[in-house]
Amino acid sequence: MPGNFTIKLATIEDVSLILNFIKELAEYEKLSHEVQATEALLKETLFGEDATAEVIIGYYDNAPAAFAVYFHNFLTFLGRPGIYIEDIFVKPHLRGKGLGQKIFVYLARLAKERNCGRLEWWVLDWNETAIGFYKRLGAKAMDEWTVYRLSGAALDKLAQQT
Repeated sequence: MPGNFTIKLATIEDVSLILNFIKELAEYEKLSHEVQATEALLKETLFGEDATAEVIIGYYDNAPAAFAVYFHNFLTFLGRPGIYIEDIFVKPHLRGKGLGQKIFVYLARLAKERNCGRLEWWVLDWNETAIGFYKRLGAKAMDEWTVYRLSGAALDKLAQQT
């Protein structure tokens, strides 16, 4: 791989960069209209007293090139934590250089260090390039599972029930 790639744990000083990555990812996934994240919200949720997720940033030749957002979930059958990768994104012009692979290696090592039972993530079914990449990593599609989501008005309605 030509160039130099390094990964660092994000800090509060990276909030603007993280928000830019989120917006780039949303544009790629054709979901820009769903972005509600702000710098203030990210400061609170990623770096506040009750932080709920972590972020790593990958730098290629000292320029921001990729990021991943992840958090711990709990694997009831295994009785231990896992790491759920909420998002991973490599800037399009840098894909194919092995950067995504290096991010997954980093997260796999982190999972092992933290005694986690597995790494998990979702992928959009139209993203054939990512699906192929994940399969080459040895990841298994969980085709027998269906994702359900409550948000917006449906979440509000359920939360108001007595």
